[in-house]
Amino acid sequence: MELRILGRTGVQVSSLCFGTMSFGTTADEAESGRMFRRCLDAGINFFDTANVYGQGRSETILGGLMREHRDGLIVASKGFGRMSDDPNDRGLSRRNLTRAVEASLRRLQTDRLDVYYVHQFDPLTPIEESVRALDHLVQRGLVLYPAVSNWAAWQIEKALGVSAREQLARFEVVQPMYSLAKRQVEVEILPMAQAEGLSVVPYSPLGGGLLTGKYGSDRRPDSGRLVENAMYASRYHGASYLRVADAVTDFAQQHGVHPATLAVAWVRSHPGVTAPIIGARNVEQLEPSLAAADLAMPAEMREALTALTPSPPPATDRSEEAQPRA
Repeated sequence: MELRILGRTGVQVSSLCFGTMSFGTTADEAESGRMFRRCLDAGINFFDTANVYGQGRSETILGGLMREHRDGLIVASKGFGRMSDDPNDRGLSRRNLTRAVEASLRRLQTDRLDVYYVHQFDPLTPIEESVRALDHLVQRGLVLYPAVSNWAAWQIEKALGVSAREQLARFEVVQPMYSLAKRQVEVEILPMAQAEGLSVVPYSPLGGGLLTGKYGSDRRPDSGRLVENAMYASRYHGASYLRVADAVTDFAQQHGVHPATLAVAWVRSHPGVTAPIIGARNVEQLEPSLAAADLAMPAEMREALTALTPSPPPATDRSEEAQPRA
């Protein structure tokens, strides 16, 4: 497994990150353990979870599994989501971030989080408050590297400005959605991250299962995230997404590669990406994603794949900026 540098931290992480959202929900404890060990065998040292995954169950299972391996792993978790009926038990206030980190550490049975993401943007809390709270957690040694997920580029840049002005710990990692079916991050997030030296660890490289070969204009599985989960069904609803699935599946068949392997390898091949987050319900489902670590993607293949899906519009209305220069 190739190792890559995590932003400006000097820390080396595997070029695939394993996401444990399925732990304790669609994967029981035994299957979670099998997937964890398979990832270790494949050379993955980077694991991602969140307090809201299974309402703490994912962190608890991961904590038990990683106990004997802790010092060799880079572990990331997240805070923001509601964990109880208490109206203050959510968001990015100093109060909630402090309590959320302490609770995650207990569940994970560790003394620090290598990477800690603010999971979403909080319109009720000033960015300055959240940045100072993260810096306080860094000063306490509970968090090593603050990170951010699901923020717009302007919000991240504002936070970086606060960190620079007040000499606070800054975001080092950004976790956006990115796949052949969802390419909006190419417009501002990825260029911003490359300019600022931020590591990019994208989630949903398979489009919630859309790009695994199971979906298409004339293909629908009986089960799966896009069938069983209303949020994912809405996120990838419409004929245009099924056409993307058809195109990726056909391309994969022409090149003798599993569609999931191809889709993950495409995300991994972007020069601004450090490590896509892969996940699964079981080891069998995990294997094609793991195989992406060994798929070398020439520039010609990446360009051909990219051309199969619509490019997002440029960040401004000057469309000529999207055209290649002579």
